Amino acid sequence: MSASSKLPPFDPADPLGIDDLLDAEDLAVRDTVRGWAADRVLPHVAGWYETGELPGIRELARELGSIGALGMSLSGYGCAGASAVQYGLACLELEAADSGIRSLVSVQGSLAMYAVHRFGSEEQKQRWLPRMAAGEVIGCFGLTEPDHGSDPASMRTHAKRDGGDWVLNGRKMWITNGSVAGVAVVWAQTEDGIRGFAVPTDTPGFSAPEIKHKWSLRASVTSELVLDDVRLPADAVLPGVTGLRGPLSCLSHARYGIVWGAMGAARSCFEAAVDYAKSREQFGRPIGGFQLTQAKLADMAVELHKGILLAHHLGRRMDAGRLRPEQVSFGKLNNVREAIEICRTARTILGANGISLEYPVMRHATNLESVLTYEGTVEMHQLVLGKALTGLDAFR
Repeated sequence: MSASSKLPPFDPADPLGIDDLLDAEDLAVRDTVRGWAADRVLPHVAGWYETGELPGIRELARELGSIGALGMSLSGYGCAGASAVQYGLACLELEAADSGIRSLVSVQGSLAMYAVHRFGSEEQKQRWLPRMAAGEVIGCFGLTEPDHGSDPASMRTHAKRDGGDWVLNGRKMWITNGSVAGVAVVWAQTEDGIRGFAVPTDTPGFSAPEIKHKWSLRASVTSELVLDDVRLPADAVLPGVTGLRGPLSCLSHARYGIVWGAMGAARSCFEAAVDYAKSREQFGRPIGGFQLTQAKLADMAVELHKGILLAHHLGRRMDAGRLRPEQVSFGKLNNVREAIEICRTARTILGANGISLEYPVMRHATNLESVLTYEGTVEMHQLVLGKALTGLDAFR
């Protein structure tokens, strides 16, 4: 028997055999999230995107809680305690449906819940995390401001002591989940440095007007947070951290999910391009039989599966407690950039149909324009890596 006869067949959906790196539990998590997205998101998401709405977001959150997708890499307090790789696989499947759905889950779990889980008091954890894990309470994360995006150290939102209370004033911008949140994790300047606060959104002085007229992440709730003399008790502050280390560590955790998620959007576009190329005929035969189309598909497949391998590698490092923030920047920079290029190339294969919402390509492409810049722009991640590579700080 020849050696080649013992080889498994080539799988166009998994050309590198990456599934061999996953165990039964990993595959079960992936299949559960993929099935939920296929049932609850894919039949409706083009319409949501077209109208710029995400109806039933609270119901969707409860369903995501029921399958263990909210705060899934956290332990205790009703959280699933899944591995980093399993969380990544969930992000990939959610973003294959739509970036807005993955953003809902990332902000809930990797930002708001992660902040409370890592830096909160035991009372705060007991108060918020079980209900957030179940999707009964939606959370948001208030860091970015209208005039301070990539430079959070210059934030103007401030919290001042008034007797035994804290009084918060300021504005936050581009906040996912803000208008539907029950709790907002808000970062503010204090006399002791930057501190985080768990702010119940029914507190007087807090409001979250929704941002309209978006052409990206349209199937997602995006808001401004307005804090006008929001009075909180002393125990609203997250006691476990002071300074930018707090919000930046949360962002690193969320960026890790983006490394996987971007490949989900890319996979969706790639699959649409392959299917279209095999069925669309020009000059008497399918366009997938022409050399230029096959070259595009081959290049797309190479970058897609390299990106998934990179995400898997970073996930194993996170599970081993060895993942550095610079490595997350490496993954976010590469995978989102390549995902956008895959989407654009898919659009060329679909031709005019590529701009139609009958296909997922343009929706993913416009969504990824937001993913490219949020939680660290291309330039910021380049400078993070540049500093790590040279030892020289180009930020200032």
